[in-house]
Amino acid sequence: MASNFGIAIDKKRYGFVLKLEGDFDATSAYELIYAIKKLPEETVKISIYTNGLKNILPRGLDVFHTNMRPFTKIEFAGDNASKLSQGNSSLLSKQSFPDGGHPVL
Repeated sequence: MASNFGIAIDKKRYGFVLKLEGDFDATSAYELIYAIKKLPEETVKISIYTNGLKNILPRGLDVFHTNMRPFTKIEFAGDNASKLSQGNSSLLSKQSFPDGGHPVL
């Protein structure tokens, strides 16, 4: 994993918010996939907040897109949302979040 990569997971009323920080490489992608798969299956919504990402490496995107099956309950938000988003997932812009871009579920 990129030495500065981290995932903060916040439980909200109807789901989870995952806030990504640091560089997104192949190992970081596996870490994100694992974190998503560990969430309870009955989770209604997962929001992935991307503004904390600094560098998004092509190999990280390849690993993430290849190994992550499309989830309709995942929403990507923030400045880097379009890079991580898969075609079958919802995509929210940073303006979709109140209070300076923090997700609210």
